[in-house]
Amino acid sequence: MKALLLAGVVALLVAMLGTPLLIGDLRARGIGQQIREDGPSGHFSKAGTPTMGGLAIMAAAVVGWIVAHVFATFTTRGLAGMLTICAAALVGFIDDWLKVTRQRSLGLNKRAKVIGQLVVALGFALVAVTWLKVDTHLSFTRFNSLGLQLGKVGWVLMAVLVFVGFTNAVNLTDGLDGLAAGSSAFTFVAFTVIGFYQLKHEVMYRNPASLDEAVMAAAMIGACTGFLWWNAAPARIFMGDTGSLGIGAAVAVLALLENVDLLLPIIGGLYVLETLSVIAQVASYRMFGRRIFRMAPVHHHFELLGWPETTVIVRFWILAGLFTALSLGVFYADFLAHGGTA
Repeated sequence: MKALLLAGVVALLVAMLGTPLLIGDLRARGIGQQIREDGPSGHFSKAGTPTMGGLAIMAAAVVGWIVAHVFATFTTRGLAGMLTICAAALVGFIDDWLKVTRQRSLGLNKRAKVIGQLVVALGFALVAVTWLKVDTHLSFTRFNSLGLQLGKVGWVLMAVLVFVGFTNAVNLTDGLDGLAAGSSAFTFVAFTVIGFYQLKHEVMYRNPASLDEAVMAAAMIGACTGFLWWNAAPARIFMGDTGSLGIGAAVAVLALLENVDLLLPIIGGLYVLETLSVIAQVASYRMFGRRIFRMAPVHHHFELLGWPETTVIVRFWILAGLFTALSLGVFYADFLAHGGTA
């Protein structure tokens, strides 16, 4: 418990104190966000707001995770997970850097961005099955909960799909001031609680690095919350793809290492809804020539319906909190059903 608290508090302080320093440096360098021309007109006033704030999130999470090991032991799983998160953030940083240097809202082209994500995802998945010896069963709430053995090849394919899917899902969710940072804090609460329970009941969950993974999640809570202080509407800085890809990678990595692969769509339910809205919009337009939403992702649809930006953000935070509560309820129900006691 001490390690979890220390990770969260240190990451929170580093993000809260470090983000304004980053804002000042980015302003001095003239590094500001380029706004997409087809976006809501109310967003045009945000042009020039410093971006790449994900650097503060990642730095805070790493520092919090490292410092917390005063009360914990470093593990190969934790180290591999944190390096993977930083690698995904690096892909996002390259994308952000190209945007600001080229003075346009597009950085890496879609193919290059996906290739970067695939390289990181495949690297993590191969390390996981060969070096980290992860369980290759498809799981819902715990080790081998479904009894379905994927094998190494099947698990690698599943892991890559989860990784790329959720890094892009968080990226789509990052469209309003504080939306991704706030909702992600809720998501990492779920992983912290799950990791803590796996530590207390090692025989049931068979996760040798549960504490280290819970510490990582706690550090991400602190980092996202500290950054949110400056990112809440009206944002003084945006996380950019540096932050959204790093956060998405953390969500995927924690789900895969904690053996809650199939619980992830509930834990990250808001990300799933945002992604489905884009898929539905594109499919509807291509097949029927009609759009379902005024604009996708769906948070922009509500903006164009006349909802104030802060109303959309807070209501989506509530949804993220409800998904977190539901996922923990499912996890705890399964825990009790298999003889667990608080």
